[in-house]
Amino acid sequence: MRAESLKNAVVIAIFLLSFKEGAAADLTRGHSIAVRWCSECHMVAPGQGHGSDAVPTFAEIKASDRLDEAQLTAFLSAPEHSRMPNLSLTRAEIADLVAYIKAQRKVGRNSGD
Repeated sequence: MRAESLKNAVVIAIFLLSFKEGAAADLTRGHSIAVRWCSECHMVAPGQGHGSDAVPTFAEIKASDRLDEAQLTAFLSAPEHSRMPNLSLTRAEIADLVAYIKAQRKVGRNSGD
């Protein structure tokens, strides 16, 4: 009986640890997603050589009072975006991208600093 309880405790601990690891957003993956899917229009990182002046930079999105993490997640989860292509991102990819956006620091549009 005691061995069974210990076994169950170990299984639960492993499950909880793996859930916690999987739930944490990954900034490196968020950067990769941003470069691959967003950088054609958005300035996603300092020093980026191209982007559109018609859309906000990731630093501007981060600074916006209207877009907190929950609102960004909901927006990116929606099947259709107003002027954006349907990216069909997984929940984990959305979490990574949102974490990357929220980690941006304020930089000038043309300065690259």
